[in-house]
This record gives sequence, structure tokens and C-alpha cells, in this order.
Amino acid sequence: MANTYTQIYIHIVFAVEGRYNLIRDEFREELHKYITGIIQNEKHKLIIINSMIDHVHILIGIKPDSNLSDLVRDIKANSSKLINEKKWIKGRFNWQEGFGAFSYSHSQLDDVANYIRNQKKHHTKRSFRDEYIELLEKFNPKFRPMKQ
Repeated sequence: MANTYTQIYIHIVFAVEGRYNLIRDEFREELHKYITGIIQNEKHKLIIINSMIDHVHILIGIKPDSNLSDLVRDIKANSSKLINEKKWIKGRFNWQEGFGAFSYSHSQLDDVANYIRNQKKHHTKRSFRDEYIELLEKFNPKFRPMKQ
């Protein structure tokens, strides 16, 4: 679209099905590169990606004419396929249904990127469940409390 200028930044969070600890260090970099490729092939701007053993954080600049749900569906489906084809885990790998998506302004990007970059440090003090509930409470979407 000619003469269209946007700044739409979205922080995407999703978990391994059952929140099992299945994202091992030895394949994290390849997983991140693969997800980066999916995002870039859709012409979005990846700002940062990081994962822990049971979940992923992605910060992107998203095109205004895109469907976020379709993008996350493609990321999850294709990365699951990669993990299963490479047999990185015993059994079948799946991501948990659903995702969180939170919008930020340009002035907040450095703080959000640092937060994502420092996931390992954050999770020495609190669980993914607590982190995710804090995000939900901060942004106040309607949500059902997460099961233990």
C-alpha cells in the first residue's frame, strides 16, 4: 500500500503443550533461526526471539495487513514439524493451544527486548506461569486463570 506508514509492535508468547520442559539448549539456536525465517518470509520484522525450556517469546514489527493468528499458527505448526522431523524429543512435540500477544509502542522496544533477552535471569525467580499471569494482568485482556 503506497504511502502507508505504521509502527505495530507485538510481543508474542506461547508454551509447549502441557508446559513440559522440552526446548533443550542444544537445539534452541536452530529453532530460533527457523522461526525467524518464518517471520521474515511473511515480511514482518523480527526484533528479538528467545525461549526457555517450556515457552517462547517473540517481539516483532508486524505488517498492518497481516493476520496475527495466522502468523502464530504458521510459526507453531512449522516449528512443531521441524522438531518432530529432527526427533529432538522422544514422542510427539506440540505447542500448547493459544498464545498471548501484547502491543507496545516504539519507545518501549528496548525495555521489552531486554526483558526477552534476559529470560534466563527472570526465571531464576519466577515460573513461566507467574510471568504469563503477570503479563495478562498488566494488559488486562479477558482470560481464564491458568491451571497449575
